Amino acid sequence: MTGNAHTHTRRTFSRRLLAGGAVAAVGSTALTAGTSPAQAAPAASGQLRRAGKGGETRRIKMYAEKLPDGQMGYGLEKGKATVPGPLIELVEGDTLHIEFENTMDVAASLHPHGVDYDIDNDGTKMNDSHVEPGGKRTYTWRTHAPGRRKDGTWRPGTAGYWHYHDHVVGTEHGTGGIRAGLYGPLIVRREGDILPDPDRQFTIVFNDMTTNNLTKGPDFKATVGDRIEIIMITHGEYYHTFHVHGHRWADNRTGLLEGPEDTCRVIDNKITGPADSFGLQLIAGEGVGAGAWMYHCHVQSHSDMGMAGLLLIAKPDGTVPGHGEHH
Repeated sequence: MTGNAHTHTRRTFSRRLLAGGAVAAVGSTALTAGTSPAQAAPAASGQLRRAGKGGETRRIKMYAEKLPDGQMGYGLEKGKATVPGPLIELVEGDTLHIEFENTMDVAASLHPHGVDYDIDNDGTKMNDSHVEPGGKRTYTWRTHAPGRRKDGTWRPGTAGYWHYHDHVVGTEHGTGGIRAGLYGPLIVRREGDILPDPDRQFTIVFNDMTTNNLTKGPDFKATVGDRIEIIMITHGEYYHTFHVHGHRWADNRTGLLEGPEDTCRVIDNKITGPADSFGLQLIAGEGVGAGAWMYHCHVQSHSDMGMAGLLLIAKPDGTVPGHGEHH
């Protein structure tokens, strides 16, 4: 499926499900590895859900496939590749082994940002860690919690909003693969991180002058009061600015303020360049209500050329004020 808005046909993989089951839900295509970290300890009614403890080792399969109109995508099952690829979600301390199969007629790879990997898992032709047409390779990604080094300095953890992509197709740097859609979101949680509502994770990728490889940005749906999460990634040749109408977030690792003494800057617009990624959580319609709230690149010519979409926040009855006349 090309141009996936990451709001349809969601597959959530929990600790149990990675061991051999599967469950279908509505939302974005996702792999969540925690208890599912997106389902840590069950929360009581009205309480926040939080990421569980890391330290698990798990295995998944991923496929690179050709899609219509010259596009390419990653998928967790053969014949079900999407653009962007599936969301992979871990907790600091987790290790993930990915059995990667290249079903295409060109060499491809899987290269991550933000996590730990050795040279054999780099995913480039430069060190022969790519996969030839029809071949397979297991890539291993590790994560770690923050801690003090032997010399006394502080080593940061791997928690953050990251991404993965091809590093081979088209050139030795993977320019053609990224342009065609071989990219996807990767979240590493810290134990205790606040989690969004189920099926309310939206991936937005500014790729050259497209959004999720679409010439017009996809729309995303939520209801007033939902805790939504946006994973924002940029690829291609240009710098962009990401702006959401009516909502704002903290410019830090989680997008959330940690309390009344937190002096982190609150923003509603962020400059983002090639290979940048960040994430944020919002309470849908908080203080502003339901509506067809625009998100877009705030470089005006980019927005005019289609780099804009809608965050459709509905009332509890399902209606979205102001949407009909502009749809």
